[in-house]
Amino acid sequence: MPPIDTYPDFERTERSVDGVSRSVFVAGAGPGVVVMHEAPGLYPAVVDFGRRLVCAGFRVYMPSLIGEPGRAPTAGYSIGTIARACVSREFTVWATGQNSPITTWLRGLARIAHDECGGSGVGAIGMCLTGGFALAMMVDERVRAPVLSQPSLPFAVTARQRRDLGIDDATLACVKERVAAGAKVMGLRFTRDRMVPAERFERLRDELGNGFLAVEIDSSPGNAAGVPRFAHSVLARHYVDTVGHPTHDALETVIAFLRERLRDR
Repeated sequence: MPPIDTYPDFERTERSVDGVSRSVFVAGAGPGVVVMHEAPGLYPAVVDFGRRLVCAGFRVYMPSLIGEPGRAPTAGYSIGTIARACVSREFTVWATGQNSPITTWLRGLARIAHDECGGSGVGAIGMCLTGGFALAMMVDERVRAPVLSQPSLPFAVTARQRRDLGIDDATLACVKERVAAGAKVMGLRFTRDRMVPAERFERLRDELGNGFLAVEIDSSPGNAAGVPRFAHSVLARHYVDTVGHPTHDALETVIAFLRERLRDR
């Protein structure tokens, strides 16, 4: 199936880090924000989220990491891209206490965004497979506004995996140092999302204390907002663009976090 949307309101560019080039879709003006898509790729709902950030006053950088930009997220396509990520050397999907190698390239993209946009720093927003990548990117002090939306790696099968943050000990130590110096980390999840167990957010609270800002949306049966029990994608696929809906409130919280952390000081 060919792409259904080429996103003409974004400029498709090639950005190179350490000799590795990837397509990056860029739009907007203001502080830079790197948006890392969820599986299966840069599908329309993820790009709609990017547009909302552009409208909020940010310059958005959306790298294509897996899949085909514009292709709709069918079940078969989604499963296929996740399977390819599982065998890719760039994604660490099962092992605990390890960084995904692709986060090195993403830190480079954050540097590029900061060089182009200036200001006090950049934001980094990960989703699902990339959800925890913003944590690893905090090794670079230019990443001032990390957002972990439904961080799903490593896949939560064992008790150890459910508490793992997808980073190694040295990276965690760096993150904790930055938080002790005033940095903040935001995380978002639906409460019944099995891919993002409560234990993972508990670990973030244990490690980061008040430096971790959690947004947990009730998806239990009979919840007041009618959020389905299977909801997973807070800012994209399961986002509801209605004032007062908890996902809309979550988006507003993310935007406020970006504005506060990226304002010139």
